[in-house]
Amino acid sequence: MTLKNVWHYFLDLFYPNLCCICNENLMSGEEVVCLKCVNDIPCTNFHKQKDNEIEKRFWGKVQIERGTAFYFFQKGSKYQKILHLLKYKNGKEIGFVFGKYAASELSESADFSHFDYLVPVPLHPSKFQKRGYNQSEQIALGLSEILNIPLETKNLFRAIANPTQTKKSVYERFENTDGIFKIHDKNVFAGKHVLLVDDVLTTGSTLIACAKAILESPDAKVSIFTLAVA
Repeated sequence: MTLKNVWHYFLDLFYPNLCCICNENLMSGEEVVCLKCVNDIPCTNFHKQKDNEIEKRFWGKVQIERGTAFYFFQKGSKYQKILHLLKYKNGKEIGFVFGKYAASELSESADFSHFDYLVPVPLHPSKFQKRGYNQSEQIALGLSEILNIPLETKNLFRAIANPTQTKKSVYERFENTDGIFKIHDKNVFAGKHVLLVDDVLTTGSTLIACAKAILESPDAKVSIFTLAVA
């Protein structure tokens, strides 16, 4: 046994890699969450369906090409715990790993495997500083690694640090996000097809505001991906 293997043996002995959901030991090749827990999370398969339930949520609100969410979000489910860890427990790696899981499926879809840019929904700098990372960007990084599509994280920005949306009504959420996103340079997205990436879709108000900002660029097109739908 090499010195490196001995070191890893003692690391695993005293600091075992555990599934973030069930706390069981991870097997070789598993990252962050075990495959059993991953397989227990219900997938939507919306990326295989045109005019799906995600796309219908945006009809009459903003023009999108395609839209999908990968998992169903249910209160008390395993996915709820993953989202909580991702957003509030310094779970950068969780977003990256689940982005890769989703991308392995999206890579088989002609509609969701060819974009000019992946654009994560941006955080306001004050929230980014507090959290230390953007969970949507971590998801997009996982997508990018498998799909080989570049990230664009500088052009779209959040101009206003709006209050949390958690306890707001649908109407209040739309008012809360109106005009809060801007772009620095319309030429960056001009003639490009952008995939907007976020963690969970609820009312869609944040994504609509982002899409409207991007679509100010000439001949830009927008599609939407979220890791889950509520």
